[in-house]
Amino acid sequence: MRDEIFMQDIGKQFEFDEQVASVFDDMLERSVPHYKEVVGLIVDFCKMNICDNASVQGSQKALIYDLGSSTGTTLLALWQAMSGYAEFIGIDNSRAMIDRANLKAKAYGAEITFIHKDILAYEFLPCSCVIASYILQFIRPMQRQALLQNIYNALDVGGVFFLSEKMTSHHRILDRQMIERYLRYKMQQGYTQGEISKKREALENVLVPFSLEENINLLKNVGFVGVEVLFKWVNFGTIIAKK
Repeated sequence: MRDEIFMQDIGKQFEFDEQVASVFDDMLERSVPHYKEVVGLIVDFCKMNICDNASVQGSQKALIYDLGSSTGTTLLALWQAMSGYAEFIGIDNSRAMIDRANLKAKAYGAEITFIHKDILAYEFLPCSCVIASYILQFIRPMQRQALLQNIYNALDVGGVFFLSEKMTSHHRILDRQMIERYLRYKMQQGYTQGEISKKREALENVLVPFSLEENINLLKNVGFVGVEVLFKWVNFGTIIAKK
């Protein structure tokens, strides 16, 4: 279904309710630059690192988490590539997203577990890979390091964490230019100026992005040693961190 939510006033802050869930796949592809390419990179690097991880041997399967798994797109791509040697768990605090993810997984015959839970309250099992795509920005800044610490502690040695986020720049002029370029991108995807403005208002104080440097520092502070930029487009980026 096409994302036309902000063609009218919604009269509230942005939330991942049934209305958003119904158009979320379209919203992602039209709002997140190179979304499919980033998912492909996550799948490729997840495969490389899990296959090389000596802790995953014989019949023991790797465990892969997707936090804020929404409608399950990333986990479905991983399941298609790695279903023989990995287990998949998606966690989301939106019941509407979980319901749609389960329907999608059932349609594909995919063995993926989706859990309706606040990731800040979830106790992670030992795992080989954790993915957090565009969700840290929705968590209060003071709570982000604690979440990342929990993720780091749960990862096996050699495990990997993927963090994708919208990012700011500390340079005032460059930050403004990046925002302007992103707005032009959204208009190229068919969004009107009115839709863009209404969504920005709905996200005010809900989405709080950090800079690339701030995100990297958070990852290093919790213990990650190998931290690299996997993808960057203007004010969007994906980081891979290895334990």
